[in-house]
Amino acid sequence: QARLVESGGVLVQAGGSLRLSCADSGGTFSRRAMGWFRRAPGKEREFVATIAWNDDTTYYLDSVKGRFAISRDNGKNTVYLQMDSLKPDDAAVYYCAAGFRDVRYRFGEFPHREDEYDYWGQGTQVTVSS
Repeated sequence: QARLVESGGVLVQAGGSLRLSCADSGGTFSRRAMGWFRRAPGKEREFVATIAWNDDTTYYLDSVKGRFAISRDNGKNTVYLQMDSLKPDDAAVYYCAAGFRDVRYRFGEFPHREDEYDYWGQGTQVTVSS
């Protein structure tokens, strides 16, 4: 099995809601920042959201602020992405990613680049119909 496994991606109508999950089978989940990225057909993969490991700090892509919420459950080694008010532009393959172990960021900084993450899931497809 893969280190990170995403689930929850399905077809949903515009305006609907969906929650993605990503389970980490490794033993260091609680010491890593977790992130979500997405890639639409013909486009580059882009940062969506991240949550710190040492506190509850979160950061989001501007276009999803107020609609998406990232959270984590260290007891289940799982990170979630709650997506509300979905738009056709949100359709993409969504990937979860684990940051490098024990890394802490200065206030106001956060991991938003692909090279700031250690390993990745294989992705889950989210399709939004209009």
